[in-house]
Amino acid sequence: MVPMYTSGFSLLFLLMMLSGAFGLSLLLVAQLVQIKQKTDLKYTTYESGMATFGDANVRFDIKFYLYALLFILFDIETIFLFPWAMVLEEMGFFALAEMFVFVVILALGLVYAWKKGALRWQ
Repeated sequence: MVPMYTSGFSLLFLLMMLSGAFGLSLLLVAQLVQIKQKTDLKYTTYESGMATFGDANVRFDIKFYLYALLFILFDIETIFLFPWAMVLEEMGFFALAEMFVFVVILALGLVYAWKKGALRWQ
Protein backbone atom coordinates (compact mmCIF):
# COMPACT_ATOMS: atom_id res chain seq x y z
CA MET A 1 0.00 0.00 0.00
CA VAL A 2 1.26 3.49 -0.91
CA PRO A 3 1.64 5.90 2.01
CA MET A 4 -0.83 8.79 2.06
CA TYR A 5 1.78 11.54 1.71
CA THR A 6 3.14 10.22 -1.63
CA SER A 7 -0.20 10.10 -3.44
CA GLY A 8 -0.25 13.88 -3.87
CA PHE A 9 3.19 13.85 -5.50
CA SER A 10 2.15 11.30 -8.08
CA LEU A 11 -0.82 13.46 -9.06
CA LEU A 12 1.45 16.50 -9.23
CA PHE A 13 3.92 14.61 -11.41
CA LEU A 14 1.08 13.49 -13.71
CA LEU A 15 -0.18 17.05 -14.00
CA MET A 16 3.31 18.32 -14.82
CA MET A 17 3.76 15.66 -17.50
CA LEU A 18 0.37 16.40 -19.07
CA SER A 19 0.95 20.15 -19.10
CA GLY A 20 4.41 19.68 -20.63
CA ALA A 21 2.99 17.35 -23.29
CA PHE A 22 0.21 19.83 -24.05
CA GLY A 23 2.69 22.70 -24.45
CA LEU A 24 4.98 20.66 -26.70
CA SER A 25 2.04 19.51 -28.81
CA LEU A 26 0.97 23.12 -29.33
CA LEU A 27 4.48 24.02 -30.48
CA LEU A 28 4.50 21.04 -32.85
CA VAL A 29 1.11 21.98 -34.34
CA ALA A 30 2.29 25.57 -34.82
CA GLN A 31 5.38 24.36 -36.70
CA LEU A 32 3.27 22.13 -38.94
CA VAL A 33 0.64 24.69 -39.96
CA GLN A 34 2.77 27.83 -40.31
CA ILE A 35 3.24 29.54 -43.67
CA LYS A 36 6.84 29.15 -44.74
CA GLN A 37 7.09 31.57 -47.67
CA LYS A 38 10.25 33.67 -47.57
CA THR A 39 9.39 37.05 -49.05
CA ASP A 40 11.08 40.43 -48.78
CA LEU A 41 8.05 41.81 -46.97
CA LYS A 42 8.45 39.23 -44.23
CA TYR A 43 11.92 40.49 -43.34
CA THR A 44 11.11 44.21 -43.26
CA THR A 45 10.80 46.09 -39.99
CA TYR A 46 7.24 46.97 -38.98
CA GLU A 47 6.75 49.78 -36.51
CA SER A 48 3.18 50.89 -35.79
CA GLY A 49 2.18 50.75 -39.44
CA MET A 50 4.85 53.23 -40.51
CA ALA A 51 8.06 52.77 -42.43
CA THR A 52 11.08 53.05 -40.17
CA PHE A 53 13.56 55.91 -40.45
CA GLY A 54 16.89 56.61 -38.86
CA ASP A 55 19.17 54.30 -36.95
CA ALA A 56 17.89 52.03 -34.20
CA ASN A 57 21.11 52.39 -32.19
CA VAL A 58 20.36 55.69 -30.48
CA ARG A 59 22.41 56.57 -27.41
CA PHE A 60 20.39 57.55 -24.36
CA ASP A 61 21.65 59.85 -21.66
CA ILE A 62 22.58 58.14 -18.40
CA LYS A 63 20.23 60.39 -16.41
CA PHE A 64 17.21 58.49 -17.74
CA TYR A 65 18.72 55.26 -16.40
CA LEU A 66 19.17 56.89 -13.00
CA TYR A 67 15.56 58.11 -12.93
CA ALA A 68 14.36 54.62 -13.85
CA LEU A 69 16.36 53.05 -11.02
CA LEU A 70 15.04 55.54 -8.49
CA PHE A 71 11.48 54.98 -9.71
CA ILE A 72 11.85 51.21 -9.34
CA LEU A 73 13.32 51.61 -5.86
CA PHE A 74 10.42 53.66 -4.54
CA ASP A 75 7.84 51.68 -6.49
CA ILE A 76 9.01 48.53 -4.73
CA GLU A 77 8.74 50.37 -1.42
CA THR A 78 5.08 51.03 -2.17
CA ILE A 79 4.54 47.39 -3.09
CA PHE A 80 5.94 46.30 0.30
CA LEU A 81 3.92 48.89 2.23
CA PHE A 82 0.50 47.78 0.98
CA PRO A 83 0.41 44.16 2.27
CA TRP A 84 2.04 45.28 5.50
CA ALA A 85 -0.72 47.84 6.03
CA MET A 86 -3.38 45.17 5.45
CA VAL A 87 -2.14 42.95 8.30
CA LEU A 88 -0.78 45.58 10.68
CA GLU A 89 -3.38 44.92 13.39
CA GLU A 90 -2.61 41.19 13.41
CA MET A 91 1.17 41.64 13.52
CA GLY A 92 1.34 44.22 16.31
CA PHE A 93 4.01 46.65 17.43
CA PHE A 94 6.98 44.58 16.19
CA ALA A 95 5.77 44.88 12.58
CA LEU A 96 5.32 48.63 13.03
CA ALA A 97 8.90 48.95 14.28
CA GLU A 98 10.25 46.82 11.42
CA MET A 99 8.44 48.89 8.81
CA PHE A 100 9.67 52.07 10.47
CA VAL A 101 13.26 50.82 10.05
CA PHE A 102 12.53 49.92 6.41
CA VAL A 103 11.08 53.35 5.64
CA VAL A 104 13.96 55.12 7.41
CA ILE A 105 16.52 53.23 5.32
CA LEU A 106 14.69 54.15 2.12
CA ALA A 107 14.36 57.76 3.27
CA LEU A 108 18.11 57.87 3.87
CA GLY A 109 18.59 56.58 0.32
CA LEU A 110 16.33 59.33 -0.99
CA VAL A 111 18.22 62.01 0.96
CA TYR A 112 21.52 60.64 -0.38
CA ALA A 113 20.22 60.71 -3.97
CA TRP A 114 18.91 64.24 -3.43
CA LYS A 115 22.24 65.47 -2.01
CA LYS A 116 24.16 63.91 -4.92
CA GLY A 117 21.90 65.73 -7.40
CA ALA A 118 20.30 62.60 -8.82
CA LEU A 119 16.82 64.16 -8.68
CA ARG A 120 17.78 67.35 -10.50
CA TRP A 121 16.35 67.41 -14.02
CA GLN A 122 18.85 68.70 -16.55
